[in-house]
Amino acid sequence: MGSTSRSHYYSVIKKIASLAGLWPYQNQKMRIFCLSLVTLSTFSIIVPQMAKFVVCKGDLQCIFQTLAGHMLAVITLIKLYTCCFNQYKIKILIDWLFMEWDELKTPEEREIMQRYAETGRRYSLGYSLYCFITGFLFICLSLIPPILDVALPLNESRPVLPAYPGHYFVDEREYFTYTFLHAIVAWEIAVTGIVAHDCMLLTYIEHVCSILTLAGFAQLIEDTFSLTLAIQIVINTIMISITLLQITQQNAGILIMVRYVLFVLSQLIHLFCLSFEGQKLIDHSLQTRDKIYNSPWYKMSAQSQKMLMFVMEKALNPIFLSACKIYIFSIENFTTVVQTSMSYFTVLATLE
Repeated sequence: MGSTSRSHYYSVIKKIASLAGLWPYQNQKMRIFCLSLVTLSTFSIIVPQMAKFVVCKGDLQCIFQTLAGHMLAVITLIKLYTCCFNQYKIKILIDWLFMEWDELKTPEEREIMQRYAETGRRYSLGYSLYCFITGFLFICLSLIPPILDVALPLNESRPVLPAYPGHYFVDEREYFTYTFLHAIVAWEIAVTGIVAHDCMLLTYIEHVCSILTLAGFAQLIEDTFSLTLAIQIVINTIMISITLLQITQQNAGILIMVRYVLFVLSQLIHLFCLSFEGQKLIDHSLQTRDKIYNSPWYKMSAQSQKMLMFVMEKALNPIFLSACKIYIFSIENFTTVVQTSMSYFTVLATLE
C-alpha cells in the first residue's frame, strides 16, 4: 500500500496536531509558533477567569459559575503539554502507525488494518467537528440578547450574557463586541489542544486493537497518557458536578441553562469517547485467547503449542488504558464516574 493511501487514514490527526504544534515532523519554527499560540490563547482565557474569582469576593454561586470553564482551560494546558513533553514517545507511536503497513503480508491483514484505521479517522473527524462546533455555539449564545434587543425591543436593554464567565476590567455592555471576539477566537484555538490530544489517543488505541500482538506499544500509550488522564478524570468529575449545580439554580436564565447543558453533554461525550476506546482495548485483548483456542492449534508442533499456552496465559490479564492504575477506562467505569458526579452534585446542592 502506498504512503499516500496510508496517510489518508491519519490525515485528521496530522492536521489537528500540526495546528496545535504537536506534530513532531512539522517545521520546528512553525511547531513552536503554533504551540505558543495555543498556550497564549489559553492563558488569555485563564486571566479573566482568575480576575472573576477575585470579583466574586467569596460568593460561592459566582465562583461555581466560573470554576467549570476555568477547569476546562486548565485541562487544555494539561492535554497540550502531555503531548509536548512526550514528543519522543509521540514520534515513536506515529512511526509505528506507518511502519506496520509495511509488515502486512496478506489482503486479509490489509483489510483489517484499513478497517480500524478508517474507524479511527471517522472518530477523530467526528470528535473534532463536535468539539469545535459546540464551543462555537456555546459562545454564540451570548449574541441572543443583543439580537433580541434589535428584533424585539423592550423598554430597556436585556442583561448582557458574557461570552464566558470572566472579568475583563471594562464595561461588559460597552466592550461586548471585543470580549466576544476574543472569547470565540481564543476558545477555538484552545480547543485545538484538547482535540489534538484526544484524537491521537483514539487513533493509537484503534491501531492497538488491530494488531494487539504488539502489546509493548499498548504499554507505551499507557506510560504516555496515564498520569494526565488521572488528573483529567478528577477535574471532569468536579466539572460535571458543579455544572449540574448551576443548571438547578432557580435564578438561572434559559440561555445560561442551555449553556450549562451543552457543557455537561460535552464533558460526558469526552469521557465516553475515552471510555469506549478503553473498552475496545480490553475486549480485543480478551478475545486473543478465544481466537487461539478456536484455531487449529492441535496441528502445530509441540513447541508451538507451548508458546500458545504461554500467550493464552498472558491474555488472561487484559490490556487496558488506565489513569495511574487507579481508574480503568471502560463503559462500566464511565457509569461509575457519572454516578460519582451526581453524588458530588447532591452534596453541593445540600450545602447550597
